[in-house]
Amino acid sequence: MAESTGIKSDEEWLAMNEAVIAEYRANDGVCGGRWEGNPMVLLTTTGAKSGQQRVSPLTYTTDDKGNIVLIASRAGDSRHPGWYYNLAANPQVVIELGAERFEATARTAEEPERTRLFEERIAVMPRFGDYLNKTDRVIPVVVIERTS
Repeated sequence: MAESTGIKSDEEWLAMNEAVIAEYRANDGVCGGRWEGNPMVLLTTTGAKSGQQRVSPLTYTTDDKGNIVLIASRAGDSRHPGWYYNLAANPQVVIELGAERFEATARTAEEPERTRLFEERIAVMPRFGDYLNKTDRVIPVVVIERTS
């Protein structure tokens, strides 16, 4: 796993995520600690294998149309994050943005859009550039388009 988080196992990721989700919901989208000042959403996907609802707290940016842009970096790990596999199997998702909750459709950006959106993220959150140096995989960029 990524050195910057100190997280070593999937169980530790899940425990950290549960705490962030609780804080996010209790404070209408505001989180402290290492998340303070980062624009965040909660992404609910349907498990690709389990069919169960899964919630992931994620930082985001927006594109020129106001769509939410997510980077499937997993902090530079060699694997895609679980939420990415889930939305690839079922692109219908739910977004919590502050106190607002809405349905949306996810799509993986293709080139050259992928690179442009990734570079825009690096410009506002430089640590995402570091993730490129930690992995050999192409890190997917996901665009979330509101449907409700």
